[in-house]
Parts: sequence; C-alpha cells; structure tokens
Amino acid sequence: MAIDTGQLDSMLAELRSVSAVTSAGGGKSAATADTVGGTDFSQALKSAIDQVSQAQKSAQQMTQDFASGGDNVNLQDVMMNLQKASLSFQQMVQVRNKLVTAYNNIMNMQV
Repeated sequence: MAIDTGQLDSMLAELRSVSAVTSAGGGKSAATADTVGGTDFSQALKSAIDQVSQAQKSAQQMTQDFASGGDNVNLQDVMMNLQKASLSFQQMVQVRNKLVTAYNNIMNMQV
C-alpha cells in the first residue's frame, strides 16, 4: 500500500509558487494564497499518515498470521507487504524532510 503523493506534490508545487511570488514582490495576500489550491493541507497530510499506518498494521498482522502457522498466508505475500510498508514509511519520511526544508527556507526569507 503506497501513499498517494499526487496531492502532496501539488501542495509542494503550490508552496514553491507562493514562495516565488512572495519573493518577487507579487503582492498576493495570505488569504488569496490559501484559497488557490482548494485542498486542505492538514487533511491530505493526515490521510497520507493514516495510509502508512494502515500499511504497517496490515504487514504486522500478516507477519503474525504467518508466524502462527496460518494456512492462507505465504512467505512471498508477507515479504511483499513488509516491503510495501517499509517503502511507504520511507516515502513519508522524505516528504517530512522536504516540508521541514521548505519551512526553514520560508522562515529564513527576508521580509
């Protein structure tokens, strides 16, 4: 289960464009920049985190089922789910790192 990064990529692109307009002296207000995207950032972030959490729970449950000798669980499926959960988590960490970098860049801008 991979997280849908389309919304996060569009939000990062929007942050970059707002940053470019602000640094170029475009004069847009914060309220105008907030309504441009139409997507609630906190909801998109929460949804992505929930998807990663669900992938990890699913992989953990499948691992426990395999360890207890479940007949309908094979090793290949367990390994695939573990890798999907790991990749989803790594992707979430990378998005977090990009957001922290963007926040630091905004905070270091001269007004």
